[in-house]
Amino acid sequence: MTEPKAAPRSTYRLQIRPSFDLDDAAALVDYLRDLGVDWAYLSPLLQATSGSDHGYDVVDPTRVDPARGGAAGLDRFVAAARAEGLGILVDIVPNHQGVAVPRENPWWWDVLRQGQASPHAAAFDINWALGGRVRLPILGAELDEVLAAGEITIDADAGVVRYYDHELPLADGTGDGSVADVLARQHYELLHWRRGDAELNYRRFFAVTTLAGVRVEDPAVFDASHVEILRWIREGFIDGLRIDHPDGLADPGGYLERLADASGDAYVLVEKILEHGEELPAWWATDGTTGYDAMAALDWVLHDERGEDALARLDVELRGGEEPDYDDIVETAKRSWARGGLRAELLRLLPLVPVADRDGTPEVELEEALAELLTAFPVYRAYLPAGVDHVDEAVLEASERRPDLAPVFRTIAARLTGDPAGEFTRRFMQLTGPVMAKGVEDTTFYRWTRLTSLTEVGGDPQHWTAGVDAFHVASAHRQAAWPQAMTALSTHDTKRSEDVRARLAVLSELPERWAETLRELRAVASTDDGPLDTLLWQAIVGAWPASPERLHAYAEKAAREAGLSTSWTSPDEAFEAQMHAMVDAAFGDARDIVERFVAEIAPAGRSNSLALKLLQLAGPGVPDVYQGTELWDHSLVDPDNRRPVDFAERRSLLTRIDGGWVPPIDDSGAAKLLVTLRALRLRRDRPELFTRYTPMTIVGEAANHAVAFDRGGVVAVATRLPVGLVARGGWGDTALLRHHGETVDLLTGRRFTGDAVPLTELLADYPVALLAPVDALGGDAA
Repeated sequence: MTEPKAAPRSTYRLQIRPSFDLDDAAALVDYLRDLGVDWAYLSPLLQATSGSDHGYDVVDPTRVDPARGGAAGLDRFVAAARAEGLGILVDIVPNHQGVAVPRENPWWWDVLRQGQASPHAAAFDINWALGGRVRLPILGAELDEVLAAGEITIDADAGVVRYYDHELPLADGTGDGSVADVLARQHYELLHWRRGDAELNYRRFFAVTTLAGVRVEDPAVFDASHVEILRWIREGFIDGLRIDHPDGLADPGGYLERLADASGDAYVLVEKILEHGEELPAWWATDGTTGYDAMAALDWVLHDERGEDALARLDVELRGGEEPDYDDIVETAKRSWARGGLRAELLRLLPLVPVADRDGTPEVELEEALAELLTAFPVYRAYLPAGVDHVDEAVLEASERRPDLAPVFRTIAARLTGDPAGEFTRRFMQLTGPVMAKGVEDTTFYRWTRLTSLTEVGGDPQHWTAGVDAFHVASAHRQAAWPQAMTALSTHDTKRSEDVRARLAVLSELPERWAETLRELRAVASTDDGPLDTLLWQAIVGAWPASPERLHAYAEKAAREAGLSTSWTSPDEAFEAQMHAMVDAAFGDARDIVERFVAEIAPAGRSNSLALKLLQLAGPGVPDVYQGTELWDHSLVDPDNRRPVDFAERRSLLTRIDGGWVPPIDDSGAAKLLVTLRALRLRRDRPELFTRYTPMTIVGEAANHAVAFDRGGVVAVATRLPVGLVARGGWGDTALLRHHGETVDLLTGRRFTGDAVPLTELLADYPVALLAPVDALGGDAA
């Protein structure tokens, strides 16, 4: 009999960066053990661009980043983690490499120096047919203007071209002559940065020109880019891998098969975003996703469907009486990206459509048709021949919008489905994901702002609430289909941390009160952009108390991502000054309004936070705790969610709890730490109590305000819709029905023996309970 694959019972995500390197992480492993963590989960470790805080811009896949601790630092971390019994999961980035500083990436530097003759030319997804040179959109103006200004210099002795901070290699023997003549002899072409989105000839990560796509579908490139990673697995340094953005790869399924073969079928998770109702491909060699689908289900169960209409009316008011349509906003945003920011990738598809398939269609119409199909595509991508229904759906929707192009849509669809392994199909599917991500997550979610706790990665704000029954269905499915998939509440990519979303979910219970408060706030300060106003005021309320610097940074990013009143490429200084004045007002004339409203909703927000945490940590799948979120963490979008974590404070509070302290629900966040450590320790020490998923029955007048399930011996109970619960006078006769026999709530130590446990007793101290056999009080579970 073969040994079961090593898989974690829980993980704890650490952001390894220059300011928190592998030695800092090594010093933390005893705390992770005490918390009950099973595996440490590390952000990318390979050498990244200088100063990178996230590590997703790898420049050398053959070595551990010296700024993150280097090989010796990894050795020390592994030794420390193993001494504490921790497994190790590491994030890797197969889709792209960082090219912002060419000299730091030896492969890219050599390609720029030697062009197609470089041994690394095949590593990058470059369209050499488009001019024969790599197009670099780094100039602040057109080349002739830059040359006339003398801003480019040639240093033949050093063998480089310099343009301000940019340094590029000279091809051998090309250093003589005028600057223009020398540039004409290079294997790269310098462009105005504004031309990049349409004229770039290498595949990017989304629309980021400083991240160049890597061709890991080539076995030689796979081997070269995974040599260090696979060594870690082979030599027992790490136990599993998290795969970033698999949808960017030419063949995600094929990549995962190759990785499984090369790694000895190690534990592997994929950062795959699933649309509502979409299933992860069952044939992939993976243990599941990184948990955005679980996050959506967890969030939905805490929202009150009765608030939807009132918040919709407020949204119409903020838009000057115009009733928005979510699908229209998505369509507009996706089309804008397909024909704008991602046009270079779209144009690369055109020559791949055979003349015989064009039926005389002018190229401009063919481009329009491709953009419309990309816009209409309902999921991140299909994996043909599976997913023909997604292609059919896109053709149907696109044909309704543009009936004049319906024959072209059908022709393109036939090419996609008739040649699923062909280059056209592959590149089309590599582009549907970026169009979806940029159009929905990075644009629509900043324009559709009626309740921002629902506009989260992997979420769908059209689905207001899933309800308790739907939550149970989703959880049971996860237990049956993907029991080793990760579940998450906060990540380095979430738009808002779990505690911000939990607080803002309260607005679904208090829509009229929020509308009244927002009117007060806007009377003090406004951008005159109603949807943006509510987005920013919700961020302020959700993250409060926050520093002015954090909120100003968020406001700038949010407004530019929305791209309506200002943008990244064309900032409107007057508008942004008004926007920043609004943020300043939160610390001035509007401060009393903000603090009064936060004080009003914070208790219910904390109830929601504890409920989210317990439902995730006790639920099916492998729960991940993002660094620091064992206490309250009111972070906004990156880089705000990568701020330093005060682990000394967390150690101190954990020691007090282990000393017998039962913390109150207060500003310290220790109550959340209590929930976290009790659940994690129980999962680690008593895995036999977490072998199934059975919904539990709640009866009584307030039954709709609780959700409970049995995992095979341990029962989790959580409060939902706490504002409504208080309004109706509490739990009344509501009770949990359970098997008879003695059980203990691991959060309070309170014991119960009856087969009907009154929630007035069970949830008297906390809005959550973790019921376990009495013997679970012994050992590390207590």
